[in-house]
Amino acid sequence: MDKLKKVLSGQDTEDRSGLSEVVEASSLSWSTRIKGFIACFAIGILCSLLLCFALTLCSAFWWHNKGLALIFCILQSLALTWYSLSFIPFARDAVKKCFAVCLA
Repeated sequence: MDKLKKVLSGQDTEDRSGLSEVVEASSLSWSTRIKGFIACFAIGILCSLLLCFALTLCSAFWWHNKGLALIFCILQSLALTWYSLSFIPFARDAVKKCFAVCLA
């Protein structure tokens, strides 16, 4: 209880713990976070294009099913759009509400 009183009154002179030093040392700057976002976004797009692209090519050339290839292209575009919306705050909720109003 005494320690709580010292902390709340600002009289805590105790050395910093190792955990707080690690947290502060591992914090990222704004530019690093933006660069990380761009890198992860690009890798995500690349992976989704290669996995969906492979299914589209398999359905078109190996299975000879043009309808399935078209469905995979549409799904690929929708997945990319939904993935992109996840980075805008409340964008997914707005899209859900818009479709709910349109379909109701």
